Amino acid sequence: MFYRLSSFLCLLLAGAFMLSMTAAAAAQPLMLNTAVTKALAASPELAAMKARAKALVAISDQVEALPDPYLSINMLNLPLDSLSFSQEAMTQLQLGITQALPYPGKLALRAQAANQEAGAVAAEVTEQRLQLVQAVKTVWWNLFYYDRALAVVERNEALLSQFVNVAETRYQVGRGLQQDILLAQLELSKLRDNTIRLQNRRENEATRLNVLLDYPPGRSVQLPVTVDEKLPVLASSSVLQTRAVASRPALAAQNERMAAARSRTDLAQKDYAPDFKLGAAYGLRSGHNADGTRRADFGSVMLSMSLPLYAGSKQARAVDQRNAEWLVQKFWLQQQRNRVAVEVQQAMNDYQRAGQQVTLFREEIIPQAQQTVDAMLAGYQVGKVDFLNLVRSQSQLYDYETEYWRALSTANQALARSVAAVGEENIYE
Repeated sequence: MFYRLSSFLCLLLAGAFMLSMTAAAAAQPLMLNTAVTKALAASPELAAMKARAKALVAISDQVEALPDPYLSINMLNLPLDSLSFSQEAMTQLQLGITQALPYPGKLALRAQAANQEAGAVAAEVTEQRLQLVQAVKTVWWNLFYYDRALAVVERNEALLSQFVNVAETRYQVGRGLQQDILLAQLELSKLRDNTIRLQNRRENEATRLNVLLDYPPGRSVQLPVTVDEKLPVLASSSVLQTRAVASRPALAAQNERMAAARSRTDLAQKDYAPDFKLGAAYGLRSGHNADGTRRADFGSVMLSMSLPLYAGSKQARAVDQRNAEWLVQKFWLQQQRNRVAVEVQQAMNDYQRAGQQVTLFREEIIPQAQQTVDAMLAGYQVGKVDFLNLVRSQSQLYDYETEYWRALSTANQALARSVAAVGEENIYE
């Protein structure tokens, strides 16, 4: 009885400990690097691509191996009248083995094409990894923006509430207008409406992030309140374009596919040459010769080869097909290069524009707008500023602060796109 009670208490304590650890982990802010690491480890799509790449690696050894030999068991020259193995001298039970021998170089080319296809899929795994990292960073920064926007709304609600108190005080002493109170209350209602819309968008982004991290969709996601707001300087456009050509996995995958198409073209050229079959057989005979000696067994060696008699309609057409397939891959590579060049340039342009906006809002617009609000509030309290202008100045400050966080989020998202477009982390000066 005591043992059972002790076991139950241990299980209860262990369960409580696990629940507390889970709750503590959920309460901790989700850092960007942590989110990226978790997504890479949990992504089923990335895992499936890795498994496919592993499967393709095993193909080259298979296609390079010789075909399986054939074992044959034959009865030759058996007389049907007696079914006797000793009646006729040429009757024999024959055991043979035959091995197909492709023309030299064919197996190597098949293995080469298979290795190149496997290399293409391996590069696509790396490409998918880049795209997954970009997706996680994009959603994370969207969430961060909504958190900061909600904080700005909350702060502005508090300030507008103070404005309402000031307007009510002035109205009670006969120095203000009732419309000032109504105007402030209307602005408060508009801010609450913004809060509802922002919270809805944040919940949707949190759901997207949870799915990327393989968490339950409704799991609460908490982000840090502050981040490093400094934006790094990117390398020049020409440098990034050069690095993208050398590093982008999508281009590497297409190069491998074009090489595989060339290998298959070379293999089609080799099909003009014949393939061979080599066989050996041992014939067992029964009975005796006229002089009483046992009949000798027979040995046979066979060599056969294919004859490409229909090369004009078969091998030649196969070469044309493989050449056309190689051209397809070549043009796709050119298209991929153009697409990558556009992605690099657009991501760089978006990053620079957003970075300029971040600097402008942080160093000029927001400080000036804050000074304007302070001056308006001081003027309103002494009756020198219209209440409508005060509310407008505060609304503009709210808009500018929100736009600052949007620009910072956009810049970091463009930075993530730049890394994915170039194919490497080294994109800075």
